[in-house]
Amino acid sequence: MNLLDGRRIVVTGASSGLGLAMAEALLKAGASVAMTARATDRLDSEVKRLTHAGYDAYSLPMDVRSEQSISDAVSWVVQTWGKIDVLVNNAGIGMRTVNSRFMLEPQPFFEVTPQGFRDVIDTNLTGYFLVSRGFAPLLVRQGYGKVINISMNHSTMRRRGFIPYGPSRAGAESLSYIMAEDLLPYGITVNMLLPGGATETGMIPDEMKKQLKVPLLHPNIMADPIVFLASDQSDGITGERMIATEFANWYKERFGNS
Repeated sequence: MNLLDGRRIVVTGASSGLGLAMAEALLKAGASVAMTARATDRLDSEVKRLTHAGYDAYSLPMDVRSEQSISDAVSWVVQTWGKIDVLVNNAGIGMRTVNSRFMLEPQPFFEVTPQGFRDVIDTNLTGYFLVSRGFAPLLVRQGYGKVINISMNHSTMRRRGFIPYGPSRAGAESLSYIMAEDLLPYGITVNMLLPGGATETGMIPDEMKKQLKVPLLHPNIMADPIVFLASDQSDGITGERMIATEFANWYKERFGNS
């Protein structure tokens, strides 16, 4: 029996990068996974690949900035599954959307366009709020469930030239802590997961990768911790900020060799 047999999980931003890696890890652990994204062609291709491999994957088009799109996705979950066990908020856009050379030529905040700022905040922060708000009534009615919000290193939230990406992730962390408190009375946990370093997700332009002094992490770094957080093993854990590169040591300290 697989660790996540019978689990119904929604992963946003699942057509590539961290979202795809996490969706695949959850599927391999036995879960049914609704993979959401706006780019339906790429999403459909990945879902087709996974279903052909024997996994219970579903393509669920959803724009995290649209209340109607989210409502439609919630309706799909209710009609198709009748429940949701885990929601993974991952959909996001990076600094290259406002400054294509952000790693080499940091742009001060006063040169960021208002629309560029809004686009990143609307996706990375407001999107987490809207999706969580959309699924929360279902979770509350069930009286159980897990929400996992993907974040980034604190250094990213303070780095020169990282507006609006840094504030969007800092806001998402604050949102996560408050969500954990708000949902605690209903038996729902909320935790954060971050890779622990710069990751090969497509957010860093190819020409800039060679400028980095450390190698990029592979998105699969998220596999073990996301499966843990989606499983019964994480029951009762809420308000936790988990770093994927440190997960093995964290798990050993918390659970020993069990």
